[in-house]
Amino acid sequence: MSYEENGLMIRPINEEDIHRLWELIYKDESPEWKKWDAPYFEHKPIPFDEFVSQKENYVDQDNRWAIEVNGEVVGTVSYYWEHEPSYWLEMGIVIYTPDLWSGGYGTIALRLWIDHLFQTLPLVRVGYTTWSGNERMIKLGEKLGMTMEARLRKCRLYNGEFYDSIRMGILREEWEVNS
Repeated sequence: MSYEENGLMIRPINEEDIHRLWELIYKDESPEWKKWDAPYFEHKPIPFDEFVSQKENYVDQDNRWAIEVNGEVVGTVSYYWEHEPSYWLEMGIVIYTPDLWSGGYGTIALRLWIDHLFQTLPLVRVGYTTWSGNERMIKLGEKLGMTMEARLRKCRLYNGEFYDSIRMGILREEWEVNS
């Protein structure tokens, strides 16, 4: 199963993607993408052989897929259960390749991912958490019809400055009306 639009595809991660994902996520000590993706959490590079030993967390998993642009893996979409018995799911997206930022790829990938999640899981709502320093992620949610459901003020400390934690979400019925 995969979904494709305008040269972008989201699909399950396969064995052949492991080296590329390691290069994008864990090869460098301070990758550019980490400045925007929860930079207040520590990021540590890991050796390739250690990453390979964890590949079962990536390959053929329902909760983490690859984002591919013109045949090259450039990011991931994912989800985790905040509280599975009540179907409270949080999702995420990272495009690791900076030259693809602000090009509409995140919008396409997240729209495809939200469609997939609503089609395959008995969800009432999907959402994600970001921080006020990542204005592109807030705008992305707004573009997709999401609501800012929560703003926890000054609870994220990054580079000596406090930022708000932002929760964006959309209900199934809102998504169905807008899509």
